[in-house]
Amino acid sequence: MILREICVFDADLQKILILGQDQLSNCRTGYLENGQIDTTTIRCNDFAKRRHRSQETKVMGRSFENRKHSIMKTSAQKSKLYSKYGKQLYVCAKNGVPDPEANPSLRILIERAKKEQVPSHVIEKALDKAKGAGGEEYSSSRYEGFGPGGCSVIVDCLSDNANRTITDVRNCFTKTGAKLGASGSVAHTFDHLAVLSFAGDNEDEVLEALLEADVDVDDIEANEGRLTVFAPAAEFDKARQAILEAYPDTELEVQEIAFIPQSNVEIPAEDVPAFEKFMDLLNDCDDVQEVYHNAVVPGH
Repeated sequence: MILREICVFDADLQKILILGQDQLSNCRTGYLENGQIDTTTIRCNDFAKRRHRSQETKVMGRSFENRKHSIMKTSAQKSKLYSKYGKQLYVCAKNGVPDPEANPSLRILIERAKKEQVPSHVIEKALDKAKGAGGEEYSSSRYEGFGPGGCSVIVDCLSDNANRTITDVRNCFTKTGAKLGASGSVAHTFDHLAVLSFAGDNEDEVLEALLEADVDVDDIEANEGRLTVFAPAAEFDKARQAILEAYPDTELEVQEIAFIPQSNVEIPAEDVPAFEKFMDLLNDCDDVQEVYHNAVVPGH
């Protein structure tokens, strides 16, 4: 029997689709058995049509870039950046092995640090510290809440003193009229995604390479000669490897796992000063590693 069409279930659209034979070669298909769908994932060349986010809410790339553009300009901010990477490198090396060749996560983190111009002596000091006995015991913590102007905020921290961290973070909220929420209060409005950005403009070609490597692609955005790939956080290593194998000379400008907002909130003009103060206070906290938000500041 020649297979000409098949029923599949699109998990995004939440409905059964009938795919013709010309579409099947680029899909991972399912089949019906006793009335049940065996596989609930489809991947087709008409990927763009399958995106379920509307134009109003499809703001992942722009929001991500806005956050990246606010990084570290003054000497004090550079010092914070060095401290941030020093902690992350130490913890990554301590939990694994302090050899980048034997610790892929550490190798990627070192690449990111170098990309952000962290001096080699800061990197080497963190690795040397991890090789020694004892040392600080750092634990990660995450806080969620609502910032000035009604925006949603996630704050990731790395600390050796949990009481100090929660006090510092709470002060950032209370001093700016923001509200610290319970765990899970805003995380559901973000997608936890692998983000990989590099020079290029052929979305279809990159998508095909990723699908051939069995990567579950969430989105691909093209902007000013650069492509940004979004995939589930668990797919980070697979997506990164697929891109580097397909394009060996590619330099990944961004390679990280981040919380990307599903929709944005424009901050009212009267709340902009409070929002900027809020962000400055968080960035000044030694234990704060990453701040994710869905705010759009007018004029920025």
